Amino acid sequence: QLQLVESGGGFVQPGGSLRLSCAASGHSVDYFAIGWFRQAPGKEREGISCIGSSNATIVYADSVKGRFTISKDNAKNTVYLQMNSLKPEDTAVYYCAADLFRLSCAIEDADQYDDWGQGTQVTVSS
Repeated sequence: QLQLVESGGGFVQPGGSLRLSCAASGHSVDYFAIGWFRQAPGKEREGISCIGSSNATIVYADSVKGRFTISKDNAKNTVYLQMNSLKPEDTAVYYCAADLFRLSCAIEDADQYDDWGQGTQVTVSS
C-alpha cells in the first residue's frame, strides 16, 4: 500500500549540493516517520536523518548535522533531503524508509523501518 521512490542523486564536486526526494504513494507522509539512510560499498548501512509524524521530531547524524536538512511537502507527499557542503565521504546509495508505527523517529536502528525505496546514487568526487 505504501511505496517510496527516491530521486535526485547524481555526480557532484566536493562542496556542492544536491536535493534528494522521497516520493510516497498510498499514505500521507505526515502520518508516519521517514528516515534517510545511506550505504557505501563495503560499509554498513548508516542512518543519517529522520523526521517524525507531523514533524514531531527531527534527527540528524553527527556526520551530516549542519550540512543536511530534512523537510516535508505534504501537498506533494514528498520528503526531501537537502545536502550542502558535500564531501567525498558522503558518496553512497541513499535510501528513504518509512516507520508506520511511531510518531517520533530514530536513526539508530534501521530494522524498525517497514518500507524502503529503491535508493539513489550520490557520488561526490573531483
